[in-house]
Amino acid sequence: MYSLTPSEHCEVVKAVVEETDGQVPVISGTGFNRQIGIALAQQAANVGVDASLALPPYYPNSDDRGLTEYYAAIGAATPLPWFVYSRDWVNPAPAWVEELAVRVPTLFGWKDGQGDIRRYQQIISRVGDRLYWIGGVGDDCVPGYYSIGIRTYTSSIATVAPKLSLMLHDAASVGDAACLGHLMRDYVLPLYSLRARRKGYEVSVMKEMMNQLGMAAGPVRPPLPELTPQDKADVRLLLEKWQPILS
Repeated sequence: MYSLTPSEHCEVVKAVVEETDGQVPVISGTGFNRQIGIALAQQAANVGVDASLALPPYYPNSDDRGLTEYYAAIGAATPLPWFVYSRDWVNPAPAWVEELAVRVPTLFGWKDGQGDIRRYQQIISRVGDRLYWIGGVGDDCVPGYYSIGIRTYTSSIATVAPKLSLMLHDAASVGDAACLGHLMRDYVLPLYSLRARRKGYEVSVMKEMMNQLGMAAGPVRPPLPELTPQDKADVRLLLEKWQPILS
């Protein structure tokens, strides 16, 4: 979303809605500021999305009341269900989450982007099954998320190896520590180590993997960095080791 203009964003969302053709729910991102957040949510609703995901506003470290007004305005902009993506500097206390859930009935779920298991447990304990809980940091946090009862997580690995994403979910769901440990050591952690080499590589590496697999992801847009030649070579080596879970 942050790499696109509002009109480009609408075209991407429209294409996804048309391609999925009702087979799976489509959730579109929104944010920036109050008015743009409202506009993005509304234009996405008009082309047929099923829900919105509200990202943090442009202004960091606002107080709780201002943050509530921002999210409440976006949530009230359409009748669709919506999610809060708690990431970067937006890491509110459990009472704040509960207040927002009461104020805006269409708030459907919470996507954690902090990886703070202690705080997430406190929020879930406070709000309970009023919201649907999602692990949003990444595949490398599956063991932690699933240990506190989460059963849905957002997977960047799914863009290149959905088989591995499902294997992680299955192993973590049944508590198969041996299988989960094997998947983490052999596949997940080496990838996330590569992604951690530079800021922005969490996106750049995944797009490079897609490009090398013939998926035509294309380049990243500044300020995200392109991979160095050496890092591109390391992606090729990684994909060679991933062959058992790419088919």
